[in-house]
Amino acid sequence: MSFFRTIGLAAVGMSFMTASAFAADCVPSKWGPDDEIGSANLVTPERTLAATKLIKKGISKPLGIIIDSNTPAFPPRGLSLQVVQPNQQGGTRLFAYKGSYNDDLMQLWLGIGSQLDGLGHLGADGMYYNCNDETEFAAITGLTKLGTHNVPPMVGRGVVLDMAKFFGEEFLPAGKFFTAADVQAAAKNQGVAIQEGDVVLFHTGWTDAKLASDPAAWASAEPGISEDAAEWLAAQNVMAVGADTWGLDVVPPEKAGRPFYGHVVLLKEHGIYILETMNTGLLVADGVTEFMFVLGQPRVRGTVQMIINPVALY
Repeated sequence: MSFFRTIGLAAVGMSFMTASAFAADCVPSKWGPDDEIGSANLVTPERTLAATKLIKKGISKPLGIIIDSNTPAFPPRGLSLQVVQPNQQGGTRLFAYKGSYNDDLMQLWLGIGSQLDGLGHLGADGMYYNCNDETEFAAITGLTKLGTHNVPPMVGRGVVLDMAKFFGEEFLPAGKFFTAADVQAAAKNQGVAIQEGDVVLFHTGWTDAKLASDPAAWASAEPGISEDAAEWLAAQNVMAVGADTWGLDVVPPEKAGRPFYGHVVLLKEHGIYILETMNTGLLVADGVTEFMFVLGQPRVRGTVQMIINPVALY
């Protein structure tokens, strides 16, 4: 994709993280030293039943976007799709009733479009969630720990906070970040309280405004959360945090030399999942603030990330 030439780590104002910048003592997970699923432990029958009570109208909306070979993504990510008719050249029919069939082949990065960031995605100083050292679990053939195939169905209460409306904008501009105080004020304005086990999604208007009209701009920068917002959300023991942006964190970063540090806070330090490029505009247009969130991702062993299409029911 041509825009890959214009996007890079320079877009976040620096070379990527240095180990010394993030060196820290490892703290084992509160779910035990062998835990691999982090905040997915918060999925319980009680929370699932409570979430079903949020379905008032019987409406379901997809939170994933449609992707194709032109979808912008963090470089060098992309995809290529081919539809083939195996062994059917020249009109050959394989069955007595002259049936034919199509198959498809795809070469792709799993971190494109709407995606789940697993706990093995981003660490600091070579250390990942629950004291997992990259030299011990990040094999080229797949993660031997923390793979997204381990994540159970993520079902619970979803909350969408309209940060564009909170700031009085149609969409937040690139580089605009919102703080813990902003998140708390936006939730109060909408009359919702963020609770343990929630999936919290932020609507910035960025994808609705930019993905189709200016894909290069969409993928080169974004509005997003501040570091203290990530810390505050982690303190609420949420299950996942997401947004209608490709990277959740603000780009260029809030603090020089610390791009995507919210990923470190959420994934590495707290085992909280990240949901990127969520289609929140559909919910905001319907005036939805809370809903039942359901995600059953493809279970490919050892994956770091996964393309997803969660469902919002309300």
